[in-house]
Amino acid sequence: MSLNKDDVKAEMLSKVGTEVTVTDWVLVDQQRIQDFADATLDQQWIHTDPEMAAKGPFGGPIAHGLLTLSLLPYFSYQADWVPKPQLSVNYGYNKVRFTAPLPAGSKVRSRQTLESVEDRADGGLTTITTHRIEREGDLLENGGRPIVVAEAVGLIYY
Repeated sequence: MSLNKDDVKAEMLSKVGTEVTVTDWVLVDQQRIQDFADATLDQQWIHTDPEMAAKGPFGGPIAHGLLTLSLLPYFSYQADWVPKPQLSVNYGYNKVRFTAPLPAGSKVRSRQTLESVEDRADGGLTTITTHRIEREGDLLENGGRPIVVAEAVGLIYY
C-alpha cells in the first residue's frame, strides 16, 4: 500500500511545535567512549584516561560531544509519530550546542520537537527537528540541563 505524501505532510504539519518523540535510553559507558576515541583518533585524556580524568575538572571521564551527537540518527529512527517513509536521510544540522558534560556510565535519550515540514522539488519533504538530549537522573521535565541541543534537518520520501 502506497502512502499519500500530502496526507502524511498534513499529519506532520498538525504536529509542528510539539514534542513528537521521547526515545529509549542508551548507555554511554567507558567502552563506547573508547571505541569512539579509537574511531575518530580523538584520544584526549578527559575521555580516555579515567585515572587522570578523575583529577580533572569533571571528576571523571566524559563522553565526546560528537559521540553524543552521533547518536541522533539512531534516536531519529525511533520516531513513530508518522508512518515510516521509504527513505529517510540525515541532511545535516542547522545548530548544535554541547550544553553540559556527559559522565561516562550515563544513560541518555532524545526528546524531539518537530519545528517545520516543507516540500522539496524532488518530491520529498524536508523536516527540521530539535533534539534535546537528556541524561537519566537529570530530566528536563524536572528542570535538568540538556547535554546536547541540536536542530536536525532530515529528508524523507514516501
